[in-house]
Amino acid sequence: MIFLAAMQSLAVTTVMPLVSADLGGASLYAVAFAGTLATSVIGMVAVGAWCDRTDPVLPLASAVGLFVAGLLIAGLAPSMPVLVLGRLLQGLGTGGQTVALYVVVARVYPAAVHGRVFGAFSAAWVVPSIIGPFLAGFVAEQAHWRWVFLGVAALTLIAFAIVYLRLHGLPLGTAEPSREPIARRLALACAVAAGALALSLAGEAGPFAPVVIVAALLAIGAAIRPLLPPGTLRAARGLPSVILMRALIAGALYGAEIYVPYLLIDDYGFSATAAGLGLTSAALLWAAGAEVQGRLGDRLGDVRITLIGASLLLGATLAAAATAAFHLVPGVIIAGWSLAGAGMGLMYPRLTVLTLAYSTPRNQGFNSSALSISDSVGASASIAVMGLTFVALEASDAAFPVVFLIAGALAVLAIVPGLRMSRLAEVGR
Repeated sequence: MIFLAAMQSLAVTTVMPLVSADLGGASLYAVAFAGTLATSVIGMVAVGAWCDRTDPVLPLASAVGLFVAGLLIAGLAPSMPVLVLGRLLQGLGTGGQTVALYVVVARVYPAAVHGRVFGAFSAAWVVPSIIGPFLAGFVAEQAHWRWVFLGVAALTLIAFAIVYLRLHGLPLGTAEPSREPIARRLALACAVAAGALALSLAGEAGPFAPVVIVAALLAIGAAIRPLLPPGTLRAARGLPSVILMRALIAGALYGAEIYVPYLLIDDYGFSATAAGLGLTSAALLWAAGAEVQGRLGDRLGDVRITLIGASLLLGATLAAAATAAFHLVPGVIIAGWSLAGAGMGLMYPRLTVLTLAYSTPRNQGFNSSALSISDSVGASASIAVMGLTFVALEASDAAFPVVFLIAGALAVLAIVPGLRMSRLAEVGR
């Protein structure tokens, strides 16, 4: 299932320029990405609370159903607004699926091997990283971009059937189910999603766009606080800093990544197939970084992982900005972007391991959903802001460089919480 999620992510990033051109939806290009991430927050909160009360298998099944339904709507969409609607529904399923799988790992595997399990999750990106972008571009050019969505929908159903058979009958419930009311948390999640969507659509507000942007950011900040561990927004030591760092690095990577194939297609005349290959090296090194983290993470330590990972991510964004600003050969951005994958491979699974280390069976769902919420909100907010910036500067040569520089600033900022992620053992001392 991680494999197919990776395939879908890389595939959509590759073919979305073609989808936008075919459906005449350039103004909704960023929304097609940010909207999915925004609604995933609702799925994360709902499934996280559900898992804290019961066995995670039924919540996982429900999330998969929403994910597949969204893929079908997007694949059959006659217009860009309908495709965005499918992407919103897909986001509900994606968020819930991620949280449910984290809880499954927490309840099936002993803590001592969590690092290797999440390293394996990242390694499941290896084959998609090799064939995903190329295959998506090839399918879009030789058949139609619609099959990129429809094909993943069919394969997801098969994958879930296999997972369900392996989990069915296992004692995955919790001995002390949470009784915390979830209505307020769901309302807050909806408010966060609405704020993120408003932010991504602010460009449509014309002269009132600045007002919409400020209001949306304030609404997101107010609504998200109860959905995260106390102290997250001020980088309190421990779990709050783990959660905040995830938001910042997700914003840096995903906000910039959607413009890598866009730049290659728009400025360098790459085909969708060739542009997709621009993401392959990054995904390969992500898997390699995750393998290093899984085997040597405790030896390296959180501080080294933070400094190395953030530096690699910064280097990638600067290489992309320089390519766009000075019209360097495309090989610079393709090679440079691989650094982003290496850095994220080190940091991403490490943050998940730390989150579970700070969790108990009573709050595994809440903490897993908080991690995923920060991931999605960080990414959706940065995609929205970068999208608005890109549209505002589209008539000039500064559009692509500025977007990549914003991502670089987020990578630098991520170092602050990254140096405050004390392990439980350190807290005890």
